[in-house]
Amino acid sequence: MPEIRAVIADDEAAARTELRLLLAAETGIQVVAECGASVQAITAVQTLKPDLLLLDTQLPDSNSLHVLTSIPVAERPIVIVTSRHDRDALRAFEAGALDYLVKPLDRQRFRAAIQRTREELLIAHDRHLTRRLMSLLAGVKSESRMDKRLVVKSGGKVILLTMDEIDWIEAAANYVRLQAGEQSYLMREGIGRIANRLDPSQFVRIHRSIIVNVGKIKELHPCNRGEYMVILQDGKELSCSRSYRARLQELITSWVSKV
Repeated sequence: MPEIRAVIADDEAAARTELRLLLAAETGIQVVAECGASVQAITAVQTLKPDLLLLDTQLPDSNSLHVLTSIPVAERPIVIVTSRHDRDALRAFEAGALDYLVKPLDRQRFRAAIQRTREELLIAHDRHLTRRLMSLLAGVKSESRMDKRLVVKSGGKVILLTMDEIDWIEAAANYVRLQAGEQSYLMREGIGRIANRLDPSQFVRIHRSIIVNVGKIKELHPCNRGEYMVILQDGKELSCSRSYRARLQELITSWVSKV
């Protein structure tokens, strides 16, 4: 994890020194600024973009809650509030502080707050990497060939499904549901757009809301009105409507001729 960049905001020089020494005893933390007033603290946060702000409740030109609310949430670092009393604790937490430490500072309590800071930053770092990865993967489009994989999110993870893993796809409002063995995944994309990304020699639309992997088909059972019941290798039954029957027959014939 990258080094934690911290700003100290306290009107008392002795308190700033104490906080600096406590931070120096921790690994991977750099103090990038010390401020004695709220205006200085706000400026330091906006210009230096620190990861952590140690903020005293009583600054000479304002208070900590003003500093917190003056910084947009998207630009706000993790904030640990320090004070000589606990009367502002609830308001500090409501304003978004991670922790509230009462002076004189207890070393163990301070270390616990720093550990919480590390954990929060790690979560935020992982979340940022996931968003970047999803953005990069979503942007990788091949103009000369069909997609070889589909990118989905499940349980906070990014999963790349190969086309051979996908059994069938079903429309679900503004999403599509991808069935891959016993696993099911949702993608925020219309079935028409998904169909355009699939290899037409491997996938066929058998219904306006269903696409099937031809390689997963085990049996075809003729039904009434020229429809088929498509039986997959895992026993799943899917209905092929009459309007999509010709394309299914054409693709099945193509596959059989290759055997």
